[in-house]
Amino acid sequence: MAGAAPHEPANTLHDGAVLVASDAAGRGIIEWVGRSGEADTALAGLSDDTLTRISLRDHIALPGLINTHHHLYQTLTRVIAQDSGLFDWLKTLYPIWLGLTSEAIYISALTGLAELMLSGCTTASDHLYIYPNDCRIDDEIRAAQEIGIRFHATRGSMSLGESQGGLPPDRATEREADILRDSVRAIETYHDPTRHAMLRIALAPCSPFSVTGDLMRESAALGRSAGVMLHTHLAETRDEEAFCLGRFGMRPLDYAASVDWIGPDVWYAHGVHFNTPDIQRMATHGCGVAHCPSSNMRLASGIAPVRLMMNTGVKVGLGVDGSASNDSGHLLAEARQALLVSRLAAASEQEPSRAGQSALSAREAIWLATRGGAAVLGRDDIGRIAPGCSADLIAIHLNRIDYAGALHDPLAAIVFCTPRGVDFSMINGRVVISEGRLHTIDLPRIIERHNQISRALLRGEPARSVHAARPPL
Repeated sequence: MAGAAPHEPANTLHDGAVLVASDAAGRGIIEWVGRSGEADTALAGLSDDTLTRISLRDHIALPGLINTHHHLYQTLTRVIAQDSGLFDWLKTLYPIWLGLTSEAIYISALTGLAELMLSGCTTASDHLYIYPNDCRIDDEIRAAQEIGIRFHATRGSMSLGESQGGLPPDRATEREADILRDSVRAIETYHDPTRHAMLRIALAPCSPFSVTGDLMRESAALGRSAGVMLHTHLAETRDEEAFCLGRFGMRPLDYAASVDWIGPDVWYAHGVHFNTPDIQRMATHGCGVAHCPSSNMRLASGIAPVRLMMNTGVKVGLGVDGSASNDSGHLLAEARQALLVSRLAAASEQEPSRAGQSALSAREAIWLATRGGAAVLGRDDIGRIAPGCSADLIAIHLNRIDYAGALHDPLAAIVFCTPRGVDFSMINGRVVISEGRLHTIDLPRIIERHNQISRALLRGEPARSVHAARPPL
């Protein structure tokens, strides 16, 4: 899958039909796509008792959206350090996050994944890099399996504490031997490399200022021997660049390359401060970038050079980033932000009247949220409505006040107009949202417990589980 700028329209359906069937493993696969008037011919030979027909009249259907970077646990700590940049923001939040528990990870993952799904996300990647108390990556994996989303869980880590010159407090770090041992366990227990996989694992040492070079090298070697992808934060802020220059004598991408973190199996979060040689180097090596415009604006990190990356051949997808630095998990809204901030970036570089010529279009914003995200995660089975692809589809009802006057271009309407939640979502051939309602979990109960845990964290009290025992995975 090429990472260059898209030269085809976003993959959408309006007055179309899709035939979905289950394979021998029970996975939902798209078998046929065409005009609605051709559906009867495509269904010839199939008996009505084997069919479930779903009508989405007056909707626009799209491939499920793909989120390439998130920190689900951060739904518990929104709107904190409201005026801070990244480093001060982290220093404020690290001590709060030390109160996280297994249940906090599980409940926050259910909450964050529900928010993503209701905004059109069908595949999500999450970066869990802090493991105090009894927290495990298994906690968010269980949540993803229960709610029914396609999930890429990245086993994050921090090993470089303040006493060694890093940013996080020592109590927020782990021993590197323990990190690598648990990384092996997570891969062996959960990673599914097959096509249409619902669950994959990646390795994700957090950032240059929170892990050692040794851990970066060891993680890269482990990931490549196991055939899993690699993920980290890189080139997010000027503070990070100054840290890399002061500690390593290199800019962030040069440092990443020096510890074997460059290649087609690597994707970076943010990439705000990559320069032109960096971008050319990433394109040559096949690297990917998770573009997180809302977080980059919230923390005043800057505007990522997305147009240059796309034109140069870097794989680019969208990420909502942590819900404490966004402070939302609405992926369709992130596509809109990507479009708008690209115009601001273009206007700062040339005559404002010509900014739209180099900024993103609505179709490119949706492309980033679908095909682009699939490429970043190393997949060619999602992000498209096409035969042989996973049956991940979403639909939005167009006859509402939000889109009045915009129905001459439905795709542009859902990006330019105020973002709404989706009315329909199918993941792996299973309907998980209909008429705007999520069917797989008891969301009001989850939100109530989520807010209880959040209040306890902000009081500095680890939230004790209300359950006698953790259910088995």
